[in-house]
Amino acid sequence: MKPKVNFLILLVTLGMASCTQKSVFTHSEQTEQKPWKHTQFDNADDKFSFAIFSDLTGGERPEIFKVAIEQLNLLRPELIVNVGDLIAGAKDAPSEWHQQWNSFDERANKAFAPIFYAGGNHDLTGQLARDIWKERNGSRYYHFRYKDVLFLVFDTEDNTIERMDEIKQIRLEGINIYKTQGPEAFKETAYAKLPERISGTVGIEQTNYFLDIISKNTDVRHTIILIHKPAWKKEGEQNFASIEKALSQEPYSVFYGHTHVYKYEQRYGRDYINLATSGGKFFPEDGPSFDHITWITIDNEGISMANLKMEGILDKTGHIPLGGDTLTFESVK
Repeated sequence: MKPKVNFLILLVTLGMASCTQKSVFTHSEQTEQKPWKHTQFDNADDKFSFAIFSDLTGGERPEIFKVAIEQLNLLRPELIVNVGDLIAGAKDAPSEWHQQWNSFDERANKAFAPIFYAGGNHDLTGQLARDIWKERNGSRYYHFRYKDVLFLVFDTEDNTIERMDEIKQIRLEGINIYKTQGPEAFKETAYAKLPERISGTVGIEQTNYFLDIISKNTDVRHTIILIHKPAWKKEGEQNFASIEKALSQEPYSVFYGHTHVYKYEQRYGRDYINLATSGGKFFPEDGPSFDHITWITIDNEGISMANLKMEGILDKTGHIPLGGDTLTFESVK
């Protein structure tokens, strides 16, 4: 009589044997001392890495962002995020807006990893800009969760329609003076002195949305805030302050753009990092101005960050991809 076989036990046994046979690390050294000091490989299941790029418009320099995408493909992050100003923006011609978005999408779609869009003032100033964003990209602010890390993507152009129209007109006049009369004349324009040019606006509806999301995700390992303008710099600002308060007992990090210069500071004991550029105009008179990609790694122990200057990300031949050796990636005052 043939013995009965417990197929469940057999499958488990075979699975364990298979795992043993496919060990990640093997060696043939027989001595007590070995040419390594430990085998605690930095490969925890809870670890992942993602990349951030910053403003590429506001005086976009040709070819830089195309190179940035190729470099990101060399680095192989699991996902890519940003802090806005993805296109230059236009006046009142929808066709020009769509042309600019087509150009950005064509380059961004070459990335291996998914890119999660954030809007800046160039992308979202005015009702037309909002409408086109909605048509092409959906929500202006949103969240997602990846491997128990919460990502909050803000819209800092969250003004009333009337105020947006005012800002749009003031901005166009300021840009025209900058182009025709230069930076010194621009400093005296209404746009240069506009409060919204320095700090962003986060409306109450958006605020309530994020407060609800935060309350429903208290079990996350870390929260990443991606925001174009520093909303906390607006005098008397209360909405973003309430979000900071809601996160006061949680680990979080803030990344923003807009200024095209790099600045690190701590606020409430958290990292608030103003990223420089990934193709935008340099402003070395205002601070460190260079093209870079920010590399973030998160595990259960916390978060680590590294800024990789684009001029130092080389391919296997020792060159910057796509003929980037001929480009300039940093401006020094």
